[in-house]
Amino acid sequence: MDAILTELTVSMSDFKKNPAKVLREAGREPVAVLNRNKTAFYVVEPEVYEAMLEDAWERSITTTVRERLGKVESAVEVDLERL
Repeated sequence: MDAILTELTVSMSDFKKNPAKVLREAGREPVAVLNRNKTAFYVVEPEVYEAMLEDAWERSITTTVRERLGKVESAVEVDLERL
């Protein structure tokens, strides 16, 4: 069985009946919508989704920065006034 990555779940049928109610009752917590007892998708508020994207971007940029810092020896110094 697949892992359900949240404590809150709702059946697809109940979600279709009143999605606004599901979101209201969940507050800021993610909800797993189940279809035949398997996770079909997760529902989160826009603010939570934006925070997730921000966190993913920060993790990505951190990796990029670390990679580039490892190449500092081969960097070329540039005078911004001369550009």
